[in-house]
Amino acid sequence: MATREKNIWILIIFILCGIVLGGLIGELVSNIDALWWFSYGSNFGLTTPITLDMGVIVLTFGLTFKINIASIVGLAIAIFLYRKF
Repeated sequence: MATREKNIWILIIFILCGIVLGGLIGELVSNIDALWWFSYGSNFGLTTPITLDMGVIVLTFGLTFKINIASIVGLAIAIFLYRKF
């Protein structure tokens, strides 16, 4: 029996796959003249990592997101496919 928790995890997997595959496709077609706009996007996050030095342990934190048009299209396709299944 499928529970709501399983459906949420499947949705999260679909969304992550859509975003990653869309971003990958966007980067691959960035050099093609007719499809350059798929790679148009923005970066946001920590551009330089934050380092916490506690003497014995050194922790480095950093996170950057790169969202482009192909990632958004991949997200929309993933949600559409999730609703079909």
